[in-house]
Amino acid sequence: MKALNSAHIRRSIISLTYLLSHQNPNSKLFSNQSWLKSTQGKPLKKWPKLNHPPKQPTPLFPPLPTNPTIPNYCPTTFTTICNILRDPTILPGPILENALDKAEIEVNECMFLELFTYFDSSPKPLFTLYLWAEKKEWFKFSVAVFNGMVNALGKEREFDSAWNLILDRLSSAERPNLDTFAIMVRRYARAGMLFPAVRTYEFSSNLEIHDLGLEDNLFEILLDSLCKEGHVREASEYFYRRKGQDSNWSPSVRVYNILLNGWFRSRKLKKAERLWAEMKKEGIKPSVVTYGTLVEGLCRMRRVEMAIELIGEMKDEGIDPNAVVYNPIIDALGEAGRFKEASGMMERLLVLESGPTLSTYNSLVKGFCKAGDISGASRILKMMINRGFMPTPTTYNYFFRYFSKFGKIEEGLNLYTKMIESGYVADRLTYHLLVKMLCEQDRLDLALQIIQEMRAKGFDLDLATSTMLIHLFCKMNQFDEAVEWFQDMIRRGLVPQYLTYQRLCNDLRKQGMIEKAEKLRNRMVSTPHSEKLPNTYIEDGDSSHTRRKSIIEKAEEMSNILQTCRSPRQLVKRRTPLENAVLSANQLIENISKRVDLV
Repeated sequence: MKALNSAHIRRSIISLTYLLSHQNPNSKLFSNQSWLKSTQGKPLKKWPKLNHPPKQPTPLFPPLPTNPTIPNYCPTTFTTICNILRDPTILPGPILENALDKAEIEVNECMFLELFTYFDSSPKPLFTLYLWAEKKEWFKFSVAVFNGMVNALGKEREFDSAWNLILDRLSSAERPNLDTFAIMVRRYARAGMLFPAVRTYEFSSNLEIHDLGLEDNLFEILLDSLCKEGHVREASEYFYRRKGQDSNWSPSVRVYNILLNGWFRSRKLKKAERLWAEMKKEGIKPSVVTYGTLVEGLCRMRRVEMAIELIGEMKDEGIDPNAVVYNPIIDALGEAGRFKEASGMMERLLVLESGPTLSTYNSLVKGFCKAGDISGASRILKMMINRGFMPTPTTYNYFFRYFSKFGKIEEGLNLYTKMIESGYVADRLTYHLLVKMLCEQDRLDLALQIIQEMRAKGFDLDLATSTMLIHLFCKMNQFDEAVEWFQDMIRRGLVPQYLTYQRLCNDLRKQGMIEKAEKLRNRMVSTPHSEKLPNTYIEDGDSSHTRRKSIIEKAEEMSNILQTCRSPRQLVKRRTPLENAVLSANQLIENISKRVDLV
């Protein structure tokens, strides 16, 4: 790989800076607690025992693999860092750096990566930790750690900080790699910032990091990221632009697969059909993934019969269907409650050499849970275990979705307890579903216990979980705790939603906690927030009350007019330049008047 000269780097940085700045504005287990027991109505479902002797019912929680991997770091040091990062009194910046200095600790690559998993919703403390470590003699640069930091910043849309890291490393011996820019492209696309996503790809194309044709890989990542976020039209236009600029460029079948998938996800069947015809015209040989994409897209649009017909076309093309093709059909049939047909498809898949996959069984579990047939879902779970497939958190989360949807607290917590007792680790979605269910049922005490378990397992609270908890604190009149969680969100780099801030401030004022409300307002004034949110953090505290009063007065006035007015023309005389909405509603008023006349 050729080294970059300073002039080349300088031109690239200037180009990137200009393009991005001129973008378009567009802890204890719950084993014996009473709330796990069913005291009224139908008793809880008895899950099979954990033992698995021959010819006995298969347990829902099969034994876990032995010899778990031992982390390559001192657990005591890891716990010390976690406690420091979670301490609400230690703010990111110099205060956090001083606390880390006093702890006299060292952080290796393995520990860094684990911390990114634990605190991926806390970019500010992580960023301070990374910058602090860079200054130490024991720090060794690792692209994996570097990319982990870039990803954490990009996830919370701290793009300026991420670019500062990237640009500082461009002239070093160990520079950012292709994965670094792939992360930025994905995060920009996730944030709906299409222009920066495209320009990031083009910027990286000038850095001579695309060895062995890897530039096409990043191009595919760009198109895939745009399509997955619903911007398939923009992805398609950029694809044809590049195709027109370079007549020697031959797009891979993967590019067409990505665009096909994008059009299907956008429910644009005609667009997908045109692209499919274009592939055939240009002699692009479809792969099994292509057919899998077509089948999945048709199933997503509830055209299962058309998808089944494609299996015959595949065989005519000499392509053997596999689980990639069968899984979407089984999933769609299960979603529609057509379990007999889904089982038939499963039997067809069983005779193939590849056979069903974990996703196949998960699709059936999902279908039964969605239909409310927990017994059926349990049978599929036993079947997959008997055939050597280890259930994952995703498998069990379908049960948790059902329990959360119908507010079945006891059943949900019972399943969670059995999972933990059996040695399984719940994932982030499991905890979110449990917290959501408990918050909706106003079970604050249990929600806090689940959150404590969540944090102990290494999952920090994200924006949605924190918001639900704050609203529940307000509902339960525990305003001190609500303020504490609100400030903890800001400390970790999460910007609370404006409605959450507004509700908390209003409730504090109603309770006479004027000083707390003012402190909260001052904190939000200095907190950068998304421009997509209402820019009212710095308004006067009483403005919301005035605005609400004005809306109510206008509504009452309009109500009085409608009670006596029988002609829309009378409303025109009453309108003001700011009340053009009344004029646009004339047709509606005429309809109301006709109904009044008929009475």
